[in-house]
Amino acid sequence: MQLLNSPTRYGAIAQFLHWTAVALVVLAWVLGMFGDELPKGSSRDLGLYVHTTAGLLVIALTILRLLWRLADPSPPAEKTRFGEWLFADWVGLGAKLAHFGLYVLLVAVPVAGIVLQFARGDGLSIFGIVEIASPWVRDRAFAESVKEIHELLAHGLLALAGLHAAAALVHHCVFRDRTLVRMLPGSKA
Repeated sequence: MQLLNSPTRYGAIAQFLHWTAVALVVLAWVLGMFGDELPKGSSRDLGLYVHTTAGLLVIALTILRLLWRLADPSPPAEKTRFGEWLFADWVGLGAKLAHFGLYVLLVAVPVAGIVLQFARGDGLSIFGIVEIASPWVRDRAFAESVKEIHELLAHGLLALAGLHAAAALVHHCVFRDRTLVRMLPGSKA
């Protein structure tokens, strides 16, 4: 098993950070969208706790992932047919902006969730170990505004992640390069 990135593929550590973030984002989004459907009481409380914990883990993983990228840079982009096209630079710029947007949203969505928790006047449980009291008095109007922003950012994150996944599939199915395969665990070099 290759732990570090190579010129041709991502290592196991980068893959783990990537796919764990994917799973946590999907889990948090599903619970955010459908958590109110859970029965009131302990089930709904557990759903909110898991939602919040997943968001906190996304922030931690994103920071860890960015630090890991500094220590172990990503492999260079695969050569595609775009390299021959006049607008190849625009496509490359679009890919870089999409990745930047993903990293921004991976932090912004949970941060908005934390602000929402505090705006409701509720404390924030950090993995069930520490409880941070809300620095604000409950403000329903502010909480409702923050909730809308949190949801909008979360939907934006899912949409951008979907675009990211679609681009990887286009690379795999249309261009037949290794862009997708090199991020898949267990694939050959």
